[in-house]
Amino acid sequence: MRDKTQANSAAPGDGLIRIGALVFLLGAVATLTTVAPLFLGTKPFPTYMFGLSMLMGVGFALAGAGLLRGIVAQRREVAKSRSEEEASAVA
Repeated sequence: MRDKTQANSAAPGDGLIRIGALVFLLGAVATLTTVAPLFLGTKPFPTYMFGLSMLMGVGFALAGAGLLRGIVAQRREVAKSRSEEEASAVA
């Protein structure tokens, strides 16, 4: 199947993986920003920053969903090609 796929074509789930990575990075920056005052001895950030830290988990879940979507699409493609090969072998 890879011989038919172009290198620059987007597979199912690629968008979710990219969005998940961006959301994860935003959450990581929020986490570092939230934890920094503990080490610097400055005034802590508002509570909403702790909520933004949860974006790391959301991003991880989005990327995982994109990965699973890609796996399912590849399995369907392989099953389809196998059934086509079996049909051509019978005929």
